[in-house]
Amino acid sequence: MPSSILFISDLHLSPNDPATTAAFHAFLQGPVCAAGALYILGDLFEFWIGDDGLNEAFNTEIVTAIAQLASQGIKVFFLAGNRDFLPGARFASAAKLSILPDPSLIHLHGQTLLISHGDALCTDDLAYQRFRRIVRHPLVQTLFLALPKRWRQSQVKKLRQRSKASNQIKRSDIMDVNPKATEQLMAQHHVRTLIHGHTHRPAMHILPQGQRWVLPDWYQGQGGYLKLENNTISMHRLDGSPF
Repeated sequence: MPSSILFISDLHLSPNDPATTAAFHAFLQGPVCAAGALYILGDLFEFWIGDDGLNEAFNTEIVTAIAQLASQGIKVFFLAGNRDFLPGARFASAAKLSILPDPSLIHLHGQTLLISHGDALCTDDLAYQRFRRIVRHPLVQTLFLALPKRWRQSQVKKLRQRSKASNQIKRSDIMDVNPKATEQLMAQHHVRTLIHGHTHRPAMHILPQGQRWVLPDWYQGQGGYLKLENNTISMHRLDGSPF
């Protein structure tokens, strides 16, 4: 039985970045084939406005590719990001994956790991955290999903434009995770290893509580993944070389 477990996040897959889409397919047909499980820690898609997006050819292509892993005996787990936090039962069924809450404790190879997308830890970005609380509210999500698909698409595009403009004037440290929030989360769950994405700042940080691994983002065919094998965690580029 394959012993390695892989973690990825922040691929932001869309028809506008075909190189990354090709890299994702190659990843599924390469490193993932030798793994026992794949954990996707959010922002797999550039955006996901509801499971009726499964009717779009691009989304169907990606979901079908993930579902094919199940036929190979590879388990896939998905944890929503800030771009794709509206996946539902149809998405999970079509992709043949399990949706996990954020954060989640997982037990692998005798270790207990805490996984998260990471955006909830960016507590210094007060405006974003207010927005996050609103859009993650179940009632708001129900109302949004009931609206016409075309309207939802237009609203998401407007929000992305505003977000890009806002991020250009924010201090870099505000958009990173808050150290105290990180320490509190790890202490709350009694873990020594935290794995997350979101910040696009791949690294391994040594903390008093243990280790914080930040997953790399993917762009124009470049990216990377985290690998847990034989109780050892390592970060790799898509060609398998050390990150």
